Amino acid sequence: MFIFTNGRKKNAENYFLGGRSLGPWVAAMSAEASDMSGWLLMGLPGLAYLSGLADAFWTAAGLAIGTYVNWRIVAKKLRNYSQVAGNSITVPDFFSNRYKEKTKIILGIASVFILIFFTVYASSCFVTCGKLFTTLFGFDYHIMLIVSALFVVAYTLIGGFLAESVSDFMQAIVMITALILVIVTGIINAGGIGAVINNAMSIPGYFSITSTATP
Repeated sequence: MFIFTNGRKKNAENYFLGGRSLGPWVAAMSAEASDMSGWLLMGLPGLAYLSGLADAFWTAAGLAIGTYVNWRIVAKKLRNYSQVAGNSITVPDFFSNRYKEKTKIILGIASVFILIFFTVYASSCFVTCGKLFTTLFGFDYHIMLIVSALFVVAYTLIGGFLAESVSDFMQAIVMITALILVIVTGIINAGGIGAVINNAMSIPGYFSITSTATP
């Protein structure tokens, strides 16, 4: 994919992969912050609030299993094989090199899939930012959506994968702190854990993991 001199390819590797130098904490927390992002803080709690435990439980369980399998089985092999397969920098690049294709059909198809689905995913993240700042601070939704997009594009262009990973690592810390604070504050304001459980139990089917409740 990259027909560069060794120096230029090294620079590309540093930009797209952070020089393959991320530590385990930064790699893990930045990956999960990117994976979970706005839907964990807003989407999943909203789903549980709307329909009870079932949908939220099975969504979380499936993601937990998938994440474990990904890190335990896929990640290490992909890391090793990406270097064997022409020191591949991107996933489409890896597939293309792995199967030694000359027509670059696999590379093209993989790139199209990434372009389509990550465009939708990134757009949903920007929507989350816009709604968050509108709800909490009363800012204009469209302005905050554009500002969020420009901010992310700016630091990604300047710092590449390393900047993105460090940013996501910091974001993960904020997300964990916010989740803990929301739980503790909510329980205190609701009158204690007993009051929260009693209120949820008063809703038919709320704690069922096989049927949807209607709070």
